[in-house]
Amino acid sequence: MTIALIAEDAKKELMVQFCIAYCGVLNHHSIIATSSTAKTVSEATGLSVTGFLGGSQGGTQQIASRIGYDEIDIVLLFRDTNNIKGPSEDCNELLRLCDIHNIPVATNIATAEVLIHGLERGDLDWREILKS
Repeated sequence: MTIALIAEDAKKELMVQFCIAYCGVLNHHSIIATSSTAKTVSEATGLSVTGFLGGSQGGTQQIASRIGYDEIDIVLLFRDTNNIKGPSEDCNELLRLCDIHNIPVATNIATAEVLIHGLERGDLDWREILKS
């Protein structure tokens, strides 16, 4: 399965800690991420992470386009809820596409843990069946 990681600056450390904790599960899947998240996670965990552009340079849009082509199975989007500007239009569009294409998405660590445990148990295998 392909897992997309996006973490706003204030949540990058949380994403790193999450990936360290679940490295054993994540190691069995393809991981893609926006550029700085990819670099940070890869350096901290040793996981192979394919990096796209930075979020503000179009990386979130690149990931969103892959959702449209059914190339992503899970999205972990750790947002900074203390950001005065609120969520970016790109993040809102990505969440909308996840809803349209039935892509499981987590916007906080609690939901991310539920998805990772479900992935480990095989609860998300239905995604592979749909692709066949």
